Amino acid sequence: MLRLVIGDKQLSSWSLRPWILLRHLGIPFEEVSLPLDTARFREEIGRYSSARRVPVLLVAGLRVWDSLAICEYLNEHVEGAAWPDDPDDRALARSISAEMHSGFAALRSQWPLRASDTGIASPLDEAARADVARIDSIWSDCRARSAARGPWLLGGRYSIADAMYAPVVLRFNTYGASLSPAARAYLDHSMTDPNLLDWIEGARRELAAAGHAI
Repeated sequence: MLRLVIGDKQLSSWSLRPWILLRHLGIPFEEVSLPLDTARFREEIGRYSSARRVPVLLVAGLRVWDSLAICEYLNEHVEGAAWPDDPDDRALARSISAEMHSGFAALRSQWPLRASDTGIASPLDEAARADVARIDSIWSDCRARSAARGPWLLGGRYSIADAMYAPVVLRFNTYGASLSPAARAYLDHSMTDPNLLDWIEGARRELAAAGHAI
C-alpha cells in the first residue's frame, strides 16, 4: 500500500494537495503525520525524505517528494486520469498548476493555511491583493470554459489543478476573500467536497488532541 507522509492538517498546504488527489482518485493509502516545527518532526523526517520536507509518497523502495511530483506520479498510476482528457484543457490545467506551484508568495506569507478556522480578518498588502485577483481570474476563466461540463476547474472530473488550488480554497474561506461570482461559486462548491471536509475535520481533531481550543 502507498504511504503518504504529511504535516499538520491545520497548517500544511503542500501536504493537502497529494492527499486530496489520492482521495478523489480512490487510491488506498496509509497516512503518516508528522507535526511541523517540532522535535518529533526533526527527529523523524530524515527517515522518510532526504529533502527533510513533507509531503513524501512511499511506494515500496521508491520515495517521491514535492507535491506536484507526487501528483504526476499518481497520474501515471491511473493512466492519465488525473489530468483532463482534452489536450487543450490538459495544457491549461498544467499551466495553472505550475503557476500555483511556483507563485503567489505574497498570498502564502500573509494568509497562511489555517484549515479549520474561519472569520479571520487579516488585511493584505498590494502584492497579495494582486495574487487574489490573479487566482480569481484563473478560476473565472476556467469555469467560463468548462461550466457546461461540470463543477470543477476543468469540467466534471476533479483534476490535479483542483488539488493544487485546494489550499487556496481553504485560505479564501478562512480569511474571507472578496471574489467575483464565478470564483465564489467555485469556492462554495469546493467547500462541499467531502474529502476537503474530512481534511478540515482532521485538522480539528489534531488541534483538540494537542489541547488547542477549537
